[in-house]
Amino acid sequence: MPKFFVKTSQINNNKIQIIGEDVKHITQVLRVKKGENLNICNVDDGTNYLTTIDQINKDEILCNILKQIEGSSETNVKVTIFQGLPKADKMEYIIQKNTELGVKSITPVVMKRCVVKIEPKDITKKIERWQKIAESAAKQSGRDTIPIIENPITVQELCKKTNEFDVLILAYENEQQNTLKKELKKIKNAENLKIGVIIGPEGGLDIQEVNMLLESGAKAVALGKRILRTETASIMIISNIIYEYEI
Repeated sequence: MPKFFVKTSQINNNKIQIIGEDVKHITQVLRVKKGENLNICNVDDGTNYLTTIDQINKDEILCNILKQIEGSSETNVKVTIFQGLPKADKMEYIIQKNTELGVKSITPVVMKRCVVKIEPKDITKKIERWQKIAESAAKQSGRDTIPIIENPITVQELCKKTNEFDVLILAYENEQQNTLKKELKKIKNAENLKIGVIIGPEGGLDIQEVNMLLESGAKAVALGKRILRTETASIMIISNIIYEYEI
């Protein structure tokens, strides 16, 4: 059964209130009844609870807390993906799969070779849809947090974020010497590690953008002998980071 998320304000006196679309999903899709158990997570602090359903109403479900579940499903590395804006279906796939893998946030980046453009009037609607995809994937994969889908930024804005990370990795097909494996091996202390990952769009990275990012402190890495699609590159990198620091 998937995990359900609530906020601290929905937890009171050993009871948890479930509201919104989750009520319909629990009652009509999962067909869970009164007295059955649910795994619920406080999205504000990552605390997990085993609960039993006490009341089912039209607009809410009330659960009694049986116990707090120890342990966490989150990685010990905080990874942010800066994704060159791809076509809509690819972006949704990227969000879904990287949420399952454990990333903390995903920021779309407007680059010169992006095939699609988002009109300013459509940004809010897009972010809301992408955030729902992240939430759904987080529930299904048993995450303790929901990755944040940030508003799109430019490459110039991205260059100003270098100091926010222990390393900012740039996946670049023309890199000949440095590899992802070499760059990860340079990191000595994995505690509270923050890694940024930059992925180009379908059209690839423009050389001027590459130079800007390198000058700001990003580290270009090769991902192997083959050129990966934009929707594959981040999954490959995150999988290797998890292997290196978690598994």
